Amino acid sequence: MENRSTTMKKNLLTLFLILFSASAFSQNLLSIFGKANDFFYLLHEGKADSAHLFFAESEKSKVSVEDLRNLWQNVQSSLGKAQAIEVVQSKTQGEYYSVTVEGKFELADQTFLLVFNKSEEIMGIFLQPRTATYIKPAYVDTSAYVEKELYLKSGQHQLAAVVTTPKGQKNFPIVVLVHGSGPNDMDGTVGPNKPLKDLASGLASKGIATIRYVKRTLIYANEFNRPFTVKEEVMDDAKAAVELAKTVEGANVKAIYLFGHSLGGMLAPRIASSRSDIAGLLMAAAPARKLTDVIIDQNRYMFSLSKDTSVVGKERFNFIVNEIEKTRQLKAGTVKPDSIIMGLPASYWMDLNEYDQVATAQQLKQRMFIFHGGNDIQVSDTDYELWQSALSSKSNVLLKHYPLLNHLLSEQIEKSDGSQYQTASSVSGILVEDIARWIREKP
Repeated sequence: MENRSTTMKKNLLTLFLILFSASAFSQNLLSIFGKANDFFYLLHEGKADSAHLFFAESEKSKVSVEDLRNLWQNVQSSLGKAQAIEVVQSKTQGEYYSVTVEGKFELADQTFLLVFNKSEEIMGIFLQPRTATYIKPAYVDTSAYVEKELYLKSGQHQLAAVVTTPKGQKNFPIVVLVHGSGPNDMDGTVGPNKPLKDLASGLASKGIATIRYVKRTLIYANEFNRPFTVKEEVMDDAKAAVELAKTVEGANVKAIYLFGHSLGGMLAPRIASSRSDIAGLLMAAAPARKLTDVIIDQNRYMFSLSKDTSVVGKERFNFIVNEIEKTRQLKAGTVKPDSIIMGLPASYWMDLNEYDQVATAQQLKQRMFIFHGGNDIQVSDTDYELWQSALSSKSNVLLKHYPLLNHLLSEQIEKSDGSQYQTASSVSGILVEDIARWIREKP
């Protein structure tokens, strides 16, 4: 039971920021998600009385300690012991904030909805219809590789990691998988989808090893309540993973590649710029513009889907855009680094405002494969076109556009509002094949 509890605590909370928005950042997300994490952990530990304290005073009489205890016992009676709880989405609903939480149990999955007020107190807990479960991609051959669990050491931090290596092979390439935005588990889990797991097992089936690891913001969330930048969020751990790759038995140390998704792709040139030990970069759905521009685009797209033509709706949208625009002006010395702007410290925005990923990539000598999906609603074709304009003439760069791919690198027939993320769909087999072919090509 002690081992189960330890695993539960480590894997309890995962966040994927489906869309950036002013409303999403108006609360301290890490605080709310941390409370969701603690609430379910206490239920798991049989401490319903402590979990009950998370409820607002007005709700404590409606939901008793015994009600909570019975709820959890009934869930586990039908689904088995809890193995992980993952936060997958947050929405603003009037004066409240709803947090969608996916529970992974021994026998099946169960989605919960927690409703918080502005004081970050729970107003209600609801069981949702059962979610879809992860589906192993057809292109994966589980007999072709082995997985080893270990810890990635990065400074004073230890992050759970998995090294996936092809069986019976030597001198194989190895790829470090780098997450996008938000606290993520090592699989990049979103609903029933696990794009980083798909990539790891798919590439290993083709003779290419990978390293994937839990993102620091998931395990050490409390460290991000003070000023930080992408160095602490992403870069330090990615560099540590590259060092780990050099120690993997059978790996070709001259064929270490960095795969960056979304924010990870945006930062890949920066990570590689001072490292001759990275043979090449794979940049998936990587923003070429400032983060401010990407966030405004996301909000503009979602507003268009709402078909809100009212004056009030347009005013609300313009207000959001104006708030987001404030992040563009932040430079060193203009505001205190610990000032919170759009839910992130000013230090974070200042750092990214000084970074030009396209110019950095133009100076790199390593091979680069930059690809983008036409159905991606988080990073638009505008970014891909900028990469194409700046780098298409360079002999060390391959650019490719996949019309059907969404932000999770799986195929869908059209752009949507992100609801497809709750339907199981694997990373494109065509993309996995293209990645494997590109890695094995001689420079």
